[in-house]
Amino acid sequence: MSMQLSDLQAVKQRFGIIGNSPLLNRAIDIAVQVSTTDLSVLIIGESGVGKENFPQIIHQFSHRKHGPYIAVNCGAIPEGTIDSELFGHEKGSFTGALSDRKGYFEVADGGTIFLDEVGELPHSTQVRLLRVLEAGEFMKVGSSKVLKTNVRVVAATNLNMQEATRQGKFREDLYYRLNTVPIYIPPLRERKEDIFLLFRKFSVDFADKYRMPPIRLTEEAQKLLSNYYWKGNIRQLKNITEQISVIEQNREITEGVLRIYLPDNEMETLPSLLGHSTHDQRMFANEREILYQVLFDMRKDMNDLKASVYELMAGKQMKAPSSMETDELQLIRSQYVSTPKAKDAFGSAEFSPLVPQPEEKQDHIEDTQEYVEESLSLQTVEKEVIIKALERNQGKRKLAASELGISERTLYRKINEYGLE
Repeated sequence: MSMQLSDLQAVKQRFGIIGNSPLLNRAIDIAVQVSTTDLSVLIIGESGVGKENFPQIIHQFSHRKHGPYIAVNCGAIPEGTIDSELFGHEKGSFTGALSDRKGYFEVADGGTIFLDEVGELPHSTQVRLLRVLEAGEFMKVGSSKVLKTNVRVVAATNLNMQEATRQGKFREDLYYRLNTVPIYIPPLRERKEDIFLLFRKFSVDFADKYRMPPIRLTEEAQKLLSNYYWKGNIRQLKNITEQISVIEQNREITEGVLRIYLPDNEMETLPSLLGHSTHDQRMFANEREILYQVLFDMRKDMNDLKASVYELMAGKQMKAPSSMETDELQLIRSQYVSTPKAKDAFGSAEFSPLVPQPEEKQDHIEDTQEYVEESLSLQTVEKEVIIKALERNQGKRKLAASELGISERTLYRKINEYGLE
């Protein structure tokens, strides 16, 4: 049964959650509903989306709310000591173990333990954790005595856990044991209606902190803020809001000023490679595929041009004799002659659109210049494609690499290889 709107707002206010996105509301609803059980919960979401709030919601609305709550960042503990941190150790079990030590699972008995970045756990620790989840049992490092614990485990990760299990980086049985109830926290770009609300809250907070008027956004700046990709999510938005609050003297922030603080490579809308629609875009495996696609499009354009000329000839009800052309056909062809330009990036003559020639030049009828297909050098094509991509993006290599569908490292290597510095 879903929560009432008033109850939902009360939860947000209690835990400092800002936003009205349906995806966010759904995540809060699931957290409250599952809190009354002892099921394991896996919180999934990108870095910076605020995953740390949801284990606290689960704990505070559960029957364990008077018990301990311990949050552990698994990615911040060295692999050699994480077993000792989680399960404790006996005196003398390893160098530096000068006394017995209780681990988090022993200390948190009767309460909740939050394992953040659980995907970073080493395999040996994953085996120990699986035993805790299945039987509530563990052993300290250096001990053979089995201890019991009654702990509710809530885990979080920003990794694709299914991919991690396929690659053998994470135990599949542990993943399904943790993932009894999954809670998905949406990234900021999927909560566009919440972005300005968060910005306004942060701007007021920093105005109080630094004792200055809060910054405001113009309408154009608000649109830019909402359409930005926000790879770092709420953490990045807060950081940028603080930068602007401290640095800018003018408290009204325009689109141009805001753009200074937003990295170009994270803009939501980037130029596509060949002008295709979003539906037609695809990732290219390597540079060779890009070149083949460009060549294919050039051939298609040439075929379209030939078809247009044929339709023009057919419209005049003319047919070309097998041996020589009629005077009438020569006259038409002289009026619609293709003028070659400088050779293009692919080593072939680039033709301008068919344009009628001036009347005074019709006395000297010349045949259409014969098109000779030249052999294409793959290196030449590749070099010119890179040059054009850099020109279109004003020399910004990250944007050019994204447009070409290759990594920035590969683009740097090609630039050095062809001497394009």
